Amino acid sequence: MQYAIIAAGEGSRLAQEGVDVAKPLVRVGGEALLDRLLRIFSQAGATQVSVVCRPDPQVQQRLDWWQRQRALPLRYITRCTPSSMHSMYELSRLLDTAQPFVLTTVDTVFREEEFMSYVADFERLLKAGDADGLMGVTDYIDDEKPLYVSTDAEQRIVAFLDRDDRPRYVSGGIYGLTPRALDTLRGCMERGTHRMRNYQRALLADGLRLKAWPFTKVLDIDHAGDIVKAEVFLQG
Repeated sequence: MQYAIIAAGEGSRLAQEGVDVAKPLVRVGGEALLDRLLRIFSQAGATQVSVVCRPDPQVQQRLDWWQRQRALPLRYITRCTPSSMHSMYELSRLLDTAQPFVLTTVDTVFREEEFMSYVADFERLLKAGDADGLMGVTDYIDDEKPLYVSTDAEQRIVAFLDRDDRPRYVSGGIYGLTPRALDTLRGCMERGTHRMRNYQRALLADGLRLKAWPFTKVLDIDHAGDIVKAEVFLQG
């Protein structure tokens, strides 16, 4: 399985709250967020990891260190992008477009054992041809503007919603997708679509079969207080 990391955000809210390192280098559970993901992906048997990050000497030095270790095949590009969807488009230039991939943002924090089960289930679905994507979701809602995920009884995703009066899940920012999803991405770019949530809606509109995989909890590190929450979560 190949993996991809979006690490091109500015981290402006963290900086305003006194966090003086780039978001990929914020430490949670004794590791930088970037290191944690790269280690987990390596342990999951990654055939390739692709990263897009902002031009930042310290982040690039860390990625260069990983490349020198040759612990996993790693490629990265530096870009300043207006949204995560645009970052994903830049990442698509590095992906093996004939192979499925798992994509996440650098500040996504989850339990490792759950992630390994998620990957195993994604591989099983791919082998059976039962879905075009497996999206990580959670019933833990702690986002300022969550993307709600509506599913049927068999965990097939039927809608991505900005509002939901009876919410069950929100997006966890973990996306397992087949190469077909890259065609939708190119279409979104051509139409001038913005935001990752609109890309996910386009996947459904294009007929991709997406299923939800519930994580007990997924955290995003957007504020200084989120670092504390993530520390407590990983210790629990």
